[in-house]
Amino acid sequence: MRRSERDLAQAAKTTTRRSLLLGGAMTSVVGLLGFRMWQLGVRDAEEYYLLAEENRINIRLVRPDRGRILDRAGKIVADNENTYRISLVKEEAGDVDDVLRKLQLLLGMNGEDLDKIRKQLDRVRGFVPITVKDRVTWEELSIIALNTPALRGVYPEMVQSRVYPFGPDFAHQVGYVGPVSDNDLTAGEGEPDPLLRLPDYQIGKTGIERIHERALRGQPGAQRVEVNAGGRTIRELALDPPKPGPDMQITLDHHLQNFMRVRLEGQSAAAIVMDITNGDLLGCTSAPSFDPNLFVRGISTKDYGGLRDSEFRPLADKTVQGAYPPGSTIKMSNALAALESGLMEPEETVTCNGYVEISGRRFHCWKRGGHGRVNMVGALRESCDVYFYEVAKRIGIDGIFAMNDRLGLGQKYDLPLSGMAHGNNPSRAWKQERYGQDWLIGDTINASIGQGFTLASPIQLATMAARLASGTAVLPRLVRPLAGC
Repeated sequence: MRRSERDLAQAAKTTTRRSLLLGGAMTSVVGLLGFRMWQLGVRDAEEYYLLAEENRINIRLVRPDRGRILDRAGKIVADNENTYRISLVKEEAGDVDDVLRKLQLLLGMNGEDLDKIRKQLDRVRGFVPITVKDRVTWEELSIIALNTPALRGVYPEMVQSRVYPFGPDFAHQVGYVGPVSDNDLTAGEGEPDPLLRLPDYQIGKTGIERIHERALRGQPGAQRVEVNAGGRTIRELALDPPKPGPDMQITLDHHLQNFMRVRLEGQSAAAIVMDITNGDLLGCTSAPSFDPNLFVRGISTKDYGGLRDSEFRPLADKTVQGAYPPGSTIKMSNALAALESGLMEPEETVTCNGYVEISGRRFHCWKRGGHGRVNMVGALRESCDVYFYEVAKRIGIDGIFAMNDRLGLGQKYDLPLSGMAHGNNPSRAWKQERYGQDWLIGDTINASIGQGFTLASPIQLATMAARLASGTAVLPRLVRPLAGC
């Protein structure tokens, strides 16, 4: 059937309208695409370029060398040594279980070792390496290097580790380093140093290593590396080298330290040798000692339990951490107080019959039969208790306290040592505050021979002796600046 001209005109009008709508829609889509391409390629080009660069380039911290510690003669007592280890990056490994099985065969690891590795892998996020095995031998390193193509994400590498060449000689004073703990991360204010978040990073735990941690640590560097889509390193682009920690020199002498430690072998004791002219500690030994290298390498539960549970407390530094009744060493202070007050002359004698009665109580001398008549020099030489009971009665606790305070008893010195004890120089006010009781004559008598409430650490007694010998208020010193620095 033939269509009329009117129908044809109507159909043409409808077609034209649809074409315009379709063309307009296509033009709008093309315009939006063009605008989006302009956004991506022109307006936001720099932003997306930076994002792409971030995906292509990784910035990694470079560990600085830890500062060394030297003795007064320049001998290294805390050093860094190169060691080999095997690391694994979880995100690059693919089938982690398969890689661990291969490593177990190549390195002879047991099930316990694998469990520790899996726990580390669960804690890390991103392309962060974990240590599979530390301090591997050259043979083990060679085996891993030869099998690297079959071990995705595994890297043999050389790193630095702390070592203490003199072992137990400087264990208490120099201290040791150990792994970063959760307490270490939260100890300071603000965000912790990024170095502390590096796997297997070690910081000072005791002694000089801990007190001077910030200085010895140094400043980290930065390495810019190009990585592929899988995160594997392709090449190094730039390196901002780290700044190593400065060397530090201590006043101790390694020969004297070793001599003192050997002489105290098998005893629970402490010994200090001090230069009375400037306060330098030439020797400072706490016995028994321990090998700090055990802690750096990862001390076993058995070894640590033996040190912790020993009745001789080898982990404690008895030179500063213990406070004990000073005994007759305090008599020199009392003699000086008596002379300075003018209440007793050196030639004046006191008769010692072995005891003295005070307030209806007998206070005995160490020598049961007594020393007879003794003056101040004889009393110091014989350590006569009765003579110093008489001194105490004349100068009183106020005189005893004042002289002990001037000589450093009960004071905490500025030394880079852990857990220093204050000791105790008792007074009337101290007893009233501590116990709510008045001071008694018997307390004064006990204080005169270093007993009762009086407590002192070996370093305090050594400082008192140095001040008495030199006549100056010397302070003990353990760290000194390097020559030429």
